[in-house]
Amino acid sequence: MSRRGIREGLDGEDLDIEEVLALVNDGNGPADRAGDRTPAPGPEPARTEEHGARTSRTPDPGHRTAPSEDRHRATPWPEARTIAARAARAHAARRAPVSVTLGDALGLVLAAPLTALTDLPSFDTSAMDGWAVAGPGPWRVRDEGVLAGSAAPASLADGEAVRIATGARIPPDTTAVLRSEHGRTDDNGRLHPTRDMSHGQDIRPRGQECRSGEQLLPTGAVVTPAVLGLAAAAGYDTLAAVPRPRVEVLVLGDELLTEGRPHDGLIRDALGPMLPPWLRALGAEVVSVRRLGDDARALHRAVTASGADLIVTTGGTASGPVDHVHPTLRRIGAELLVDGVKVRPGHPMLLARVKDGQHLVGLPGNPLAAVSGLLTLAEPLLRTLAARPAAEPYALPLREAAHGHPYDTRLVPVTLRGHHAVPLHYNGPAMLRGIAAADALAVVPPGGARAGQETELLDLPWTTAGVDACFT
Repeated sequence: MSRRGIREGLDGEDLDIEEVLALVNDGNGPADRAGDRTPAPGPEPARTEEHGARTSRTPDPGHRTAPSEDRHRATPWPEARTIAARAARAHAARRAPVSVTLGDALGLVLAAPLTALTDLPSFDTSAMDGWAVAGPGPWRVRDEGVLAGSAAPASLADGEAVRIATGARIPPDTTAVLRSEHGRTDDNGRLHPTRDMSHGQDIRPRGQECRSGEQLLPTGAVVTPAVLGLAAAAGYDTLAAVPRPRVEVLVLGDELLTEGRPHDGLIRDALGPMLPPWLRALGAEVVSVRRLGDDARALHRAVTASGADLIVTTGGTASGPVDHVHPTLRRIGAELLVDGVKVRPGHPMLLARVKDGQHLVGLPGNPLAAVSGLLTLAEPLLRTLAARPAAEPYALPLREAAHGHPYDTRLVPVTLRGHHAVPLHYNGPAMLRGIAAADALAVVPPGGARAGQETELLDLPWTTAGVDACFT
């Protein structure tokens, strides 16, 4: 197995329940944190927070390494999300709106109010197929009819009717529209109503929906398919919108394959195929996906040359010999905003301000841990840049108990069944089987959640918008 494969196989930063129990039994539980147990003397190999790799560092015999200083330095999960959302505010305020065609506007946010450019409808139209009639019946029917899109029809005289199609312009002096199913003709060709009529029936008057200049939607509205239809009806060809945040993905790791089956210690790259569409679902434009391996110089060149609003790296966020993210950030003088989060999986994620107007989110290399980092740090930051509103928080009771981490928040894939959330198996940090079947992630507090306990949920983008709408 490769170096990263060993790290990710151990992955001591993301503990399953057996590891949690072992941690507590070894004397690293809450009692130890309170100082109730005496530390065992003698040096122990230290364990990194990302992949559980052993290092040669020897701790002071009188100093406990678990919980490590990294745990105390890590940011609580809710606070990390808040920091990420606020980090890009200044940059977001400076981003100039863009003019996009209706065909390219889906999912963007309006940068200006949508104001009607015309009355809707812009003329009196028929709401039904039938006859436009004038005065009381019976009516003499004209030979020619009125179709949608035809020129202005001639006025009707009292006692006169004309065939009319839905959406066609109403002839002047029309009293009402008689639906096709509500009229009959006699042997003399005269039209009779088969039920009572009212003045103006089935006529859509000009300006019924809006008048020219009326605000239809405010700045900040998300462009949905219905918004596109409204904009087109109101006369728009383009919309002023907040531009999509530009994201560059850097996939790190010498052991990653891009095709075929795993072999000889090499593993398939799961994040390269997964992250770009997920980022697009969060409103981003993915400008490139680059595979750099474990190469410090290549990482430095890629980060310093990037023009993206957000750089996303995968793996390399710990302190092992091939973990180059932290050294690269120090070398370029980046400001570390979040260095580790109290969440499992995904504890060693990070957020840095590379320079004014550019951030970097470092995701752990394990797939589900990377998903955790994506939703914890990348989603709030991208939401701010795209000016998207935050989803309303909600909670559902768990159908089954969900094991928790002793100290940290835990994100657990769940399916939604009626009014309950059902925790899924295969939720280890290196596993995608659970999240692939999930509707949401349950935010499990430290210590776990019992069956029936209401738990906050994070929806996955495609479970609410649908796959096609989400990734276009």
